[in-house]
Amino acid sequence: MSDPRALPSVVLVTGTGTGVGKTVATAALASLIRSRGSSVAMVKVAQTGVSADDAGDTDEVARLAGPLPTHEFLRLPDPLAPDAAARRAGVSLPPVAVHARRVGELVGETSIVVVEGSGGLLVRLDERGGTLADLGVALRYKGMSCGVVLVASAGLGTLNSAALTAEALSHRNLPLLGVIIGDWPAEPGLAEESNLTDLPRVTGAPLWGRIPMGAGRLDAAAFAELVPSWMEMS
Repeated sequence: MSDPRALPSVVLVTGTGTGVGKTVATAALASLIRSRGSSVAMVKVAQTGVSADDAGDTDEVARLAGPLPTHEFLRLPDPLAPDAAARRAGVSLPPVAVHARRVGELVGETSIVVVEGSGGLLVRLDERGGTLADLGVALRYKGMSCGVVLVASAGLGTLNSAALTAEALSHRNLPLLGVIIGDWPAEPGLAEESNLTDLPRVTGAPLWGRIPMGAGRLDAAAFAELVPSWMEMS
């Protein structure tokens, strides 16, 4: 995976839960892909918990990775799963197939589209129960190559969620490309160190890197300089 041309045209970024560092990991992926000569765009299918005038995940990715095309399909103010936030807002969510069509339109404009999910792999993105996993399946039905990157928390409680995510992807014939550990502490403990070997073991996917705690507070220049030392894509 050192050559971005080996990546699928769409990379879905999901997490073992909320707040594990998906946005910073997405920015790191985008920065690394672009530094190796490929064009990249970022999509956030559903942004929740952010009001209309506030900066969201797409803004944060662009701030950290530098200027790049970003696309936000939905924005809902309540900090809930998209379907729950939509019910509270009294709006109807488009089906996952619509998101797949929009992502597909972007594939022809750039080398790689990185799609950041909301929460975990099976969080509902529409009223019909469509999820990020279903988005991946829909993209493959449309003839696009698609794979998943899992962002895991550093400490205890991550292995079960990581294993369930890998199992759900396997049932859908979606490849798990790699695992990134978010918010890696400066002084890791036993649980964190164990996850370096246990996460690849339970998921069957390689460890792509560790994003240190506080990386999201860096400016773009420092972020770009340090990304290669954090990411161990091989």
